[in-house]
Amino acid sequence: MVDWYLGTMGFSYKEDWSGVFYPEGLPQRDFLAYYSQFFNAVELDSTFYGTPRTEYVERWAAATPAEFKFCAKVPREITHDLRLANAADLMNTFVDTMRLLGDKLGAILVQLPPDFAFDQIHTLAVFLRHLPPDVRYAVEFRHPSWHATATGQLLQNHRACWVSTDYVHLPQRVYVTTDFIYIRWIGRHGQYEVKDHERVDMTPRLQAWYEDIQNRLDGINTIYGFFNNDYAGHSPATCNRFKAIVGLPTQELQPPQQGKLFE
Repeated sequence: MVDWYLGTMGFSYKEDWSGVFYPEGLPQRDFLAYYSQFFNAVELDSTFYGTPRTEYVERWAAATPAEFKFCAKVPREITHDLRLANAADLMNTFVDTMRLLGDKLGAILVQLPPDFAFDQIHTLAVFLRHLPPDVRYAVEFRHPSWHATATGQLLQNHRACWVSTDYVHLPQRVYVTTDFIYIRWIGRHGQYEVKDHERVDMTPRLQAWYEDIQNRLDGINTIYGFFNNDYAGHSPATCNRFKAIVGLPTQELQPPQQGKLFE
């Protein structure tokens, strides 16, 4: 049996989600607890900007149900500034902090810069070799040169997941390199100025993704999937749409969506 953990990339969108997903006037400190009534996972984008304070991590854990999962993006200092080199101490500090989530820690996302190409595979190999082994890791490649057999072999050797993405200029397919799948539905950045409702019906593409997943479930025990607001205009609604395709229970988003469903 496969465990599905589906949610959005980030949850603290006060300007676009208040009065649309979050009730008008809901304090921002209560966003996560409210969010966790609808979705069982979230990808933490805030960690990209630095290792969070321990009290923040403990507060996130306390605000969510026991079965909830957090996937945390590695700080950009490690991935983009140091470009994985000589980053073991910083990475250990980040992993130690995220371990405060306990069983609620899902996978740690290593998002590589767009110009981090396959010719730096040795750097990636050294980085993976020094990661604490008790945590799950998922690696996202933005440069097309990584789409090679050697990439999959390296990730398999380190039991790391090759992140599958619905993103411009990259193959839209499910990669399997370990016992879990990690998918990010990203879209084209900045295409929607306001992100308060879906502008595009992505049902056909989501169904195609689901079919691809179904064909690759041998040996898989967990699937993490996260939606960006840029994918269709409003990630909670699109995540709900995919949950329905998967056959998972859904709740009507409250308060009700305003305006036209699609433009």
